[in-house]
Amino acid sequence: MPSPIITIDGPSGSGKGTISRLVADRLGWRLLDSGALYRLVAYAGQQRGLSPYDESGHVDIAQHLDVQFGLGSHGGEQIWLAGDEVSQRIRTEQAGEGASRVAAMPGVRAALMDRQRAFAGAPGLVADGRDMGTVVFPGAVLKIFLTASAEERARRRYNQLKDKGLGANLAALSLEIAERDRRDASRAVAPLRPADDAVIVDSTAMTIDAVVARVLELAAARLPA
Repeated sequence: MPSPIITIDGPSGSGKGTISRLVADRLGWRLLDSGALYRLVAYAGQQRGLSPYDESGHVDIAQHLDVQFGLGSHGGEQIWLAGDEVSQRIRTEQAGEGASRVAAMPGVRAALMDRQRAFAGAPGLVADGRDMGTVVFPGAVLKIFLTASAEERARRRYNQLKDKGLGANLAALSLEIAERDRRDASRAVAPLRPADDAVIVDSTAMTIDAVVARVLELAAARLPA
């Protein structure tokens, strides 16, 4: 019997990364941060000096991506690209914009598909992204589409960047999130949308603990005893 999978999709700033990590930790399951893979491809392309719209160059990077995920001494995420620790560098707004561009490239998505599916395994997987429930893991036992108002998502992203010591402008973030929403929802391949059988969770007025509790409640109802 295949190991169970929970997918948590949603737009930028919806909190899906935070929620996915906490749910995976509570369940003792594996975690896939698919957005990090696209950020890494975009970042590596910038380092190589590629045009942001050079699909073949970014496909080559995606096919040969040398990446390792781990935890630091204080439990925070650590990501190494070709042996270089890049955790903070791929979490900037510039990297996020780049990720949104390369995610619209069919060749890049195809190159990363098998890598993402390889994360599935015992005892289970929580997969965080934009097309986890619609494309990558359509047979997931539970599909969550996590959303929040654009204003709330911009505020959260602003606070997140400030907490990390990174520069941020709330008005600019609001515009960038609106543009990313438009791009992600209108791309030709795997547009951002809820799966037909997804449970939509609007976290605008919810605490992190409340969202985690809701996802775990839904999981308990779907998972075998």
